[in-house]
Amino acid sequence: MKCKSIYWLAVVVSLSAIGCDNIDDGSYVDPITIYEKVNGNWALTNLKMVDEFAKANAIEPNEENLNSYFNYEDFKINFSVDDKNRPTSYEVKGNVPPLFAPKGYWELSSDFQQTNASAVKILLYSDAQKTQKTDELRVISVPGKNEEMQLQLMRSSGGSAFVSYVFKLSAVN
Repeated sequence: MKCKSIYWLAVVVSLSAIGCDNIDDGSYVDPITIYEKVNGNWALTNLKMVDEFAKANAIEPNEENLNSYFNYEDFKINFSVDDKNRPTSYEVKGNVPPLFAPKGYWELSSDFQQTNASAVKILLYSDAQKTQKTDELRVISVPGKNEEMQLQLMRSSGGSAFVSYVFKLSAVN
């Protein structure tokens, strides 16, 4: 009996000691947004044109690598943000045929990665007020530790996609 009471006393004392331990989690910081990851200069490492009709109907070939055509090896894009990591402007550099407006303003469809597996979109605008949308790029691969990003530009007619361009980009420091 005495052994059991000593045991319970030891359990109660140890639990009360654990309960008094306050863990300091530090101070609050804003979560990392996709804006912070997309911000900066990006150089093209690969550009692929995908025939969406051929792909849907299992017709080969359905992809063409455009890297070495039309000076796309010179393609660079800069996405700028302000001091609060809010988007400002973008600009394409290099002597390349434009697949979308070479300069303008941008914003993301969501600040964070989606939990429903849908892609975040980079919405492109011709005006600073972001009322005149010119195009949208799907973020297929969000930049991370490897500092690579993939974007997809889709072209459609009557609601059906017929061609897409997949840009594989790497960060330029």
